[in-house]
Amino acid sequence: MMHRTKKKYIGDMEASRVRCYSCVVVVFVLVGIFTSNGANAAGECPKSTPDMEAMKLIPCASAVQDSSAAVSGGCCAQVKKIGQNPRCLCAVLLSNMAKAAGVKPEIAITIPKRCNLSDRPIGYKCGAYTLP
Repeated sequence: MMHRTKKKYIGDMEASRVRCYSCVVVVFVLVGIFTSNGANAAGECPKSTPDMEAMKLIPCASAVQDSSAAVSGGCCAQVKKIGQNPRCLCAVLLSNMAKAAGVKPEIAITIPKRCNLSDRPIGYKCGAYTLP
């Protein structure tokens, strides 16, 4: 009896592992699709595409959807790094990857201010939005 239970447990572990690998593959396929559809909008981000840079903003996931959510230190560090090039930051916030991830641009645009970044590009026009 114990032998069958052990086999079932091992089988469940294998099934979970396969599902996990499947999720990782789906993420990479989606990244490939978004980045191959001409997402590098005129080269706003040197050495990368806005969609690839958007992947670096994963620590900002809750902060880009809820203006009252706390902004993590990891998020602020990435926004500061990308924000050194305001055109790139704007392209990232409006990228296909950001849209697919449910980013709300009107909230995301407030993150540099919410991070208290002193060198943020205040007043920079980003599509229909202005950096506060």
